[in-house]
Amino acid sequence: MIDTVSCPDCKKQTEVVFDHSAGDTVCVECGLVLEAHSIDETSEWRTFANETGDNDPVRVGGPSNPLLTDGGLSTVISKPNGASGDFLSSSLGRWQNRGSNPDRSLIMAFKTIGTMSDRLGLVATIKDRANEIYKKVEDSKSIRGRNQDAILAACLYIACRQEDKPRTVKEICSVANGASKKEVGRAKEFIVKQLEEEMGKSMEMGTIHAGDFLRRFCSHLGMGHQAVKAATEAVKKSEELDIRRSPISIAAAAIYMISQLSEEKKLLRDISRATGVAEGTIRNSYKDLYPHAARLIPDWFAKEEDLKNLCAP
Repeated sequence: MIDTVSCPDCKKQTEVVFDHSAGDTVCVECGLVLEAHSIDETSEWRTFANETGDNDPVRVGGPSNPLLTDGGLSTVISKPNGASGDFLSSSLGRWQNRGSNPDRSLIMAFKTIGTMSDRLGLVATIKDRANEIYKKVEDSKSIRGRNQDAILAACLYIACRQEDKPRTVKEICSVANGASKKEVGRAKEFIVKQLEEEMGKSMEMGTIHAGDFLRRFCSHLGMGHQAVKAATEAVKKSEELDIRRSPISIAAAAIYMISQLSEEKKLLRDISRATGVAEGTIRNSYKDLYPHAARLIPDWFAKEEDLKNLCAP
């Protein structure tokens, strides 16, 4: 959907596009995200024209969950409003609660995954993919006795990778109810191995690039549009070089390099805090990027004489 609003970065009336999958409103001129994770509060309606013979919309009921035995649709027996001793309703409710629910553990796991996804601001497709991964692993009965929080966090990490919206292990651990990076890493390797044995082929995880993390890191640091654009071009050009560093470290080092040439310089400790990369690791990665600064930094952002302002590694 295209609309026209005033963009604070372009300083003029520009067209914006609403991304329904991410809930973002983006300026088509400069790419600035004007509003993030907005919620569509309109009603869900369907028209049963073939059944009713008219075009009157009818409200849809609750969504079903194909991962659950009963589709997630069940009956709840409660007391009438204001009633205190209704024997029939209280007895039925008591007997219903005594009944075994085969999906109880799944429902709790899906709820935990949903909470973690919301805290990270992830879209529904990633949450649904994580639920599917957990259901497959749970069906194999191979996770008994393992750290449940680490398993759930690993499912979410794999889902992010498969949906091309990767998050760092440290970001996942920040919402994983105490599971450590080591525990989540082990759980991830275990899940991948189990699913590969089940499918009989290697599991597609998606390739991680430094650019996958860059914009989010820059947003945490409050960097301007021009600096973000320059850093994006820098990490893209770095893929042409033989720099044997993790994409996350390269992204952090590129931000540090661009920050030195920007009007709003960022401290190394702030970059470390925003990216989750240790200061020493950023320095070592910057040391690898520094000899290629003239090639990495776009000409429109900094001239050759400006590169002398870069700190020597």
